Amino acid sequence: MNAAVAPGRQVAVRVPATSANLGPGFDTLGLALSVYDELIVESLPEGMLEVHVEGEGAADVPRDGSNLVVKSIAYAFESVGRRMPGLRLRAHNVIPHGRGMGSSGAAVVSGLLAAKGLLEGDAEFGPDTLLRLATELEGHPDNVAPALFGGLTIAWVDELGPQHKKLLVHRGVAPLVFVPEFTMSTEVARSLQPLQVPREDAVFNVSRSALLIAALTQSPELLLAATEDKLHQNYRASAMPDTDQLVRTLRAAGFAAVVSGAGPSVLVLADGPGRRLEAAALAQQAVDTPWEALMLAVDFKGGTVRDHTEGST
Repeated sequence: MNAAVAPGRQVAVRVPATSANLGPGFDTLGLALSVYDELIVESLPEGMLEVHVEGEGAADVPRDGSNLVVKSIAYAFESVGRRMPGLRLRAHNVIPHGRGMGSSGAAVVSGLLAAKGLLEGDAEFGPDTLLRLATELEGHPDNVAPALFGGLTIAWVDELGPQHKKLLVHRGVAPLVFVPEFTMSTEVARSLQPLQVPREDAVFNVSRSALLIAALTQSPELLLAATEDKLHQNYRASAMPDTDQLVRTLRAAGFAAVVSGAGPSVLVLADGPGRRLEAAALAQQAVDTPWEALMLAVDFKGGTVRDHTEGST
């Protein structure tokens, strides 16, 4: 392999939270949200590794080579035949861990963007390459596409590999995320789904997914009908009854509430800021479980990386 990056180079990375599925768009649709993990990565002499973490997951995130950001950086370097330098990582995590807001996808994307920045001028990482590497590491393109590119993303895989299409979200859509104190394993959530579903349920979700694209980009008043789902949420409900109760309570009151990713957070796609406030008030009154209400915006930029080396412009 070619020589590693010289010590002293620094890059700053910023990656948004995401919510995947959005109800009917299982393993296909994702939305970038205005909560961000930030990371400064500095190249050190080969063999050295320092990992500093503050914020979400600070007590649990590995400080060695098993750290997901470190693994993603190493994967990117290996993909272009470069030796990885030593690293100093300083991470400020805000995205909740284990709550269906894309923390693992954000870590993967953070590592890939850090590698892109460290190798700038020596190796190129275009959008297609980044999506491919992120999908290989994370497993599903719908979880990493919005973190990479921002906005509303449609992700799919064809003979050329993972693909995506980014769409702009109607300015009337006001996201609200309810985050609980408890967590949920994505692997456990997926294990509760059957390998086959009734044909009528598949047709139902195809129609709602198509409608959801229209609702998010043109007609927010259709969001309640557009977020109905029969493929995954009902099967997972028994594993997170408090999440299921909140979703049902909000939907019964006319709010487009869905499980965020694999859960247990709940995403509400409100039709305007006023409706978002109403949803937050209803949740506070109607359920006993404490939920943190995050009133967010759609992130349209996706992950970013910039040179942070001292003296750089």
